[in-house]
Amino acid sequence: MLRGLAYSAAMRSFGSKLSPQAMSLHTEAHLKSLGITLPPPGTPKANYNIVCWESPTLLYVSGHLPIKLDGSMITGSIGPGGLKLEEGKEAARWCGLNLIATIQAALGGNLDRVDKVVKLFGIVSSKQEFKEQHLVMNGASDVMMEVFGDRGYHARSAIGTNTLPLDIAVEVEAIVKVKPA
Repeated sequence: MLRGLAYSAAMRSFGSKLSPQAMSLHTEAHLKSLGITLPPPGTPKANYNIVCWESPTLLYVSGHLPIKLDGSMITGSIGPGGLKLEEGKEAARWCGLNLIATIQAALGGNLDRVDKVVKLFGIVSSKQEFKEQHLVMNGASDVMMEVFGDRGYHARSAIGTNTLPLDIAVEVEAIVKVKPA
């Protein structure tokens, strides 16, 4: 019941943004219709060389940063004396867009192979007083649902920490169920 209620509320929120394309396939065309330009796929920022690992049915996507189209990153902590909630949501949205770019690259440019965004895990750089990490993560969740429609509805975890690598505001990783090539 809770999933149904949360899903219904989310669909009402996105009602004007979702087209039949989002509900079926042709994801790249849907991205274009939304006016979304994906950033280039990310590269490792430390001693690992796999940004995205594919099993026969799942993609495990490493943590992605809030890197904008111009290459700049959203940095800082969220909360009193730092970034505002809306800035944190924007950072999470950029993480989501970067995840989608990596997923697209891993799937040979074909986002229609995404069967389901299974789970997002978000880490939010937070001031000690800040307790709304779950709301920050709506930025990443919202973009997944906007781009993938029902396929973008997912499980999610969000935690806060006192710092993240490169002073980024948010980091998000994903597990995605994929269709065979």
